[in-house]
Amino acid sequence: MRKRTNNLWWRGYALAIGVGVVGGVPVAHAQEDWPSKPIRLVVAGPAGGSADALARLLAEGLQKAWSKPVIVENKPGAAGALAISDLQATGKDGHTLLVIQGGVVSEAPLAYKVYYKPFADLKPLAQVSRTGLVLVANKDVPVSNLKQLVDYGKSQKDGLVFASYAAGLRGHTSGILLGQLTHVPMRHVGYKGSPPALNDLMGGHVPLMFDGVTTSMPLIKAGKIRAIAVAYPTRIAGLADVPTFKELGYPQLAQAGWFAVWSRPDVAPAVQQKIREATLAYFKQPAVQNRVKDMGMEQGNAATSEEMMADLKQAYQQQAALLKSINYQPE
Repeated sequence: MRKRTNNLWWRGYALAIGVGVVGGVPVAHAQEDWPSKPIRLVVAGPAGGSADALARLLAEGLQKAWSKPVIVENKPGAAGALAISDLQATGKDGHTLLVIQGGVVSEAPLAYKVYYKPFADLKPLAQVSRTGLVLVANKDVPVSNLKQLVDYGKSQKDGLVFASYAAGLRGHTSGILLGQLTHVPMRHVGYKGSPPALNDLMGGHVPLMFDGVTTSMPLIKAGKIRAIAVAYPTRIAGLADVPTFKELGYPQLAQAGWFAVWSRPDVAPAVQQKIREATLAYFKQPAVQNRVKDMGMEQGNAATSEEMMADLKQAYQQQAALLKSINYQPE
């Protein structure tokens, strides 16, 4: 009888090791059947924004890949904290995912008092696009290129005023860095989002702004504002005639930002891999790449989660140094 009991125990142990059991449910089987219900893509931004447009594009691809409904839900505000809280509360099984820019880790925690651990509570699984900023000017400012702008700034008693879409984020620190590199005093005016800042730029209330390519590009093409230079490693497809800061001798401003699909770090590795593979495969399609370019963005690369986190840690350190140089205090 004792021998029979030991045999039964050994078979049960072997089954648990070979398959994995959590709460009585075989893990391998559960992962194989994933997704078992609709997927939620939570967007840390408003409807119509860059993250929203990318999430809706991604939703099309994932729905085709998995034959399950993929629902986009917008939770803007609080520097991404509302969307991240939703992910933390509902995302352990991988059926809730986040679509957001990497700045939620490398910028927002330095600019605002956030209640999440940026490098511990989130994991980027796959990039969906890469993007940058563009320095734009009111069309009545008497410059058409960066050299003229620098000369103009040095001729002004108090330097130049520039706007950004949010204090403490890269649109702000890019202006500070440009001032440090060119020795032109730069005075910042922060706004709550690109639309009000762009309205004031077009109205002549502020002469300059570092803005996202996506929101500025339609106005540039319509002749309502003027592009001076792109803060990105290469020229942007939709603004091919606009030089980069790197070309103009300022490689420090050649920074790439990216959007990705994120999960909680404790989502099962096999599920994380499914999400990553489906996302990368969909965004490799030429038709999808063209839609991304139409948004003023570039195709994301195949960086691993570890590589993306390393990139964010480097960006975090650079951002922290710039904010320290102006004694910026989180709001």
